[in-house]
Amino acid sequence: MTNTRLTDPEVLETRYLVRLERFEIRRGSGGRGRWSDGDSLIRQYRFLKPVEVSLLSQRRILAPFGLECGEARAKGENVRVTAADERAELPVARSYAAEAREELIIETPGGGGWGKAVYGS
Repeated sequence: MTNTRLTDPEVLETRYLVRLERFEIRRGSGGRGRWSDGDSLIRQYRFLKPVEVSLLSQRRILAPFGLECGEARAKGENVRVTAADERAELPVARSYAAEAREELIIETPGGGGWGKAVYGS
């Protein structure tokens, strides 16, 4: 499953030992500008059985930049939440063995805006 292939929750939950706990727009993550960029997504998965997780992501260290005086915006974040509710930020690329009842929260990066923001944008 990838960010560019938006797998339906029903398909994801049927094919894999995972439950999609949250899937929503990450409000305020898009860069402001004359033309503001869109907000990104938050997806939170709960693993029902032990699984091997592989992540390959971008824009977790440096935020997406704006152009022509547009603002940069939110960088992405990958967070592992253990069954004991301990949280650990994960790097850009990582593979790990997840236990049952662990969660993975993926916040994708917003895009940078273009142009100088005008009143009301």
